[in-house]
Amino acid sequence: MTRSPDLDAAYALDGDADARQLYADWAESYDATFVQAMDFRIPYHVRDLCLEHSAQGPLLDIGAGTGIVGELLSAAGLTPVDALDLSPEMLAVAEAKNVYRNLIAADVTRPIPLASDYQTIVSSGTFTHGHVGPSALTHLLDVAAPGALFVLSINAEHYAAHGFDAALAALPITDLETRDVPIYGPGATGPHRGDLTRMTIFRKAA
Repeated sequence: MTRSPDLDAAYALDGDADARQLYADWAESYDATFVQAMDFRIPYHVRDLCLEHSAQGPLLDIGAGTGIVGELLSAAGLTPVDALDLSPEMLAVAEAKNVYRNLIAADVTRPIPLASDYQTIVSSGTFTHGHVGPSALTHLLDVAAPGALFVLSINAEHYAAHGFDAALAALPITDLETRDVPIYGPGATGPHRGDLTRMTIFRKAA
């Protein structure tokens, strides 16, 4: 990775090796240069929707990164939370926050080596440009308990471009709803400051 670790580089990722290098380079500065600098709001949307839909533990945070969602869920009393991410370096930063029960380095585009007992599965920013498409949804369902709640953020442009509607319609899920909300707060700058994410909420069929 010769590019600076930033949002443009993240949206331009090309494969696992590229992603691993970007997030290895970005891990230590990610909270300051992205989460804070861009007023990243998706973790708060995830927390609020979990509370609204009476989420239960154990919870699995997909693409946990540096642990922002885990901090918010834990502070709201939603525990235990496990973290899953492709990047060991990002997970190392998350581990230092002491909010996760387990930390799992894994690729969600492949079968996930976990038991099917999660009551809630969340994701904040993993389903976006250069990252994960709808084929990963099947792997997430495989580790969810019957009736489990899903609260996933899917970049609105990515959602339309990669056929998430059709993919979701083919899955054994119920109670599907979507809400388009801002990814960034008023403090954000740059060409992506007005981008939207489609919060996608459903339950695994019992």
